[in-house]
Amino acid sequence: MASEEVKLIGFWVSPFPFRVELALILKGVEYEYIKEDLPNKSPLLLELNPVHKKVPVFIHDGKVVLESLVILEYIDEIWKNNPLLPQDPYERAMIRFWAKFADEKLFVSAFLAMCSLDDEKGKAEKITEAMEALERIEGELKGKSFFGGESIGYLDLALGWISHWLPVWDEVGSMKILDPLKFPAIISWMNRFTNHKVIKNKLPPRDKMVVFFQERSKTIAATLPKNN
Repeated sequence: MASEEVKLIGFWVSPFPFRVELALILKGVEYEYIKEDLPNKSPLLLELNPVHKKVPVFIHDGKVVLESLVILEYIDEIWKNNPLLPQDPYERAMIRFWAKFADEKLFVSAFLAMCSLDDEKGKAEKITEAMEALERIEGELKGKSFFGGESIGYLDLALGWISHWLPVWDEVGSMKILDPLKFPAIISWMNRFTNHKVIKNKLPPRDKMVVFFQERSKTIAATLPKNN
């Protein structure tokens, strides 16, 4: 039987601890959420994650697990109820592929597009890259209620940031990556995902997110190379 000592260190506006917290709630696991202030990293965070110095940090029975996608798999293996991943090895492999693809292609491109404040050429390139990635994901979702089928699964949690963070980034960056005409399946999934009883009350306040990412994008923009 799994230990009841479960702690999660997260930062309110980061989508990565959000994945983990939703998994714990879906599994019915009691946990302690420890709020981190990433701009002023705590001694606890630096002690438990000295290499990357980032969230989430997951603590279970004294053992520390890092990286949100790794933590999701760990949770699914420890708490067997409400499985997040399918049993079929090929299906599991493909889900891992799309989770990695979304993080490396869509997340990075969309975030950098938002931060490209004074570089219109660079911004346009990143928007194109993000929309191309989103088109691939749209194809995986067509005909399904969720990526996991009829219920929320691993890939829904991994890509859940699209439903709440990406619209904020579109607003902050004056972009339209999430075009409802191009991505109707994703828009429908977003509505189902954000209105799920477990999720709708856990989403960070949109107005505060906008303010945070407005300031964050200015900070990042100052460090980005310009395309001539």
